[in-house]
Amino acid sequence: MKKIAIIQSNYIPWKGYFDIINDSDIFIFLDDVQYTNRDWRNRNKIKTIHGLKWLTIPVGSDTNRLICDVSIESSRWQKEHWETIKYCYSKAKYFNLYKDFFEDLYCSRVWTNLSELNQYIITHISKDILGINTKFFNSKDLNCKGKKQEKLINLIKKVEGNLYISGPSAQNYIDDLMFVKNQIQLVYKDYFGYPEYEQFYPPFEHGVTILDLIFHTGPDAPYYIWGWRKK
Repeated sequence: MKKIAIIQSNYIPWKGYFDIINDSDIFIFLDDVQYTNRDWRNRNKIKTIHGLKWLTIPVGSDTNRLICDVSIESSRWQKEHWETIKYCYSKAKYFNLYKDFFEDLYCSRVWTNLSELNQYIITHISKDILGINTKFFNSKDLNCKGKKQEKLINLIKKVEGNLYISGPSAQNYIDDLMFVKNQIQLVYKDYFGYPEYEQFYPPFEHGVTILDLIFHTGPDAPYYIWGWRKK
């Protein structure tokens, strides 16, 4: 079986996003689709001493554009995000292990395209921090037509996949029969059961950016995403 996952790029996603990447042989960024406001594309949650806080990249409110065409309005947010991350995690056990990469990301580069930023962060964390060997593709480069599920199926066929891993919320709208007709096995990811780790500012929160996990657990991060299932 060649396992495929297809998801829009998100800003420093939560651990479940990387769990799906690790399950896949090929992961496709679905960024040649419509951008949606107040979603995960340009923001994510971080834990602070005052509770959960959104880190949001300013990209405007226009939804008449594709994710891959979303421009970042200014670079001022970069320093603000880095200062917030440092304030919240500089005392975490493994912060210094990854500090150089993120400092370069936020302070030495200027990002003008949301999709490029997101894909850069996700692929680096996957390969260089979590040790994931999954191959990455950009849907824009694969040039597959169709809407919604038709496009997904065309993308899977383009990379010669025969098993599709979907997020659990998609069960509400996916037509399973379309995948059966195209001889593609459909599997829904289960996010249940992630173990807790030592995290700042109780109570424990699973639904925050992956930064929380890697700064606190370092090289052990893969255990808290998928490794625990092998026990």
